[in-house]
Amino acid sequence: MTIDDLRQFGARYAAAWSSHNAASVASFFSENGSLKVNDAEPAVGRAAIMVSVQGFMTAFPDLQVAMDKLSLEGDEAIFGWTLTGTNTGPGGAGRPVRISGYEQWMIGRDGLVAKSLGHFDAADYQRQLHGGTGT
Repeated sequence: MTIDDLRQFGARYAAAWSSHNAASVASFFSENGSLKVNDAEPAVGRAAIMVSVQGFMTAFPDLQVAMDKLSLEGDEAIFGWTLTGTNTGPGGAGRPVRISGYEQWMIGRDGLVAKSLGHFDAADYQRQLHGGTGT
């Protein structure tokens, strides 16, 4: 896959997140692909990935994900993103959130994500959710 192919893939991936269709996001992963976010246990397989993704979509019904960058670093593609949304899902505090992060992708032979390691500032995320101030 060329860098241009990867950038198009990344743009479609961000659009899938913004579509609020968890199955659409999961379709970017290999059948037994995995998605790990920060220190959480990895979601392995499309069904588990759908559950993980749906959690964000439920918490943020107006969720939007924008691709900030996509680059290659060795054998990995780095997908930089910004998520915006309002935490109005069940039990939500109604607070707006804007966080940026990145996923390290290992692309499988099938041209899909075999493994994704997602990273974002969890402390900043919690401050935004609960209304605290950052330092």
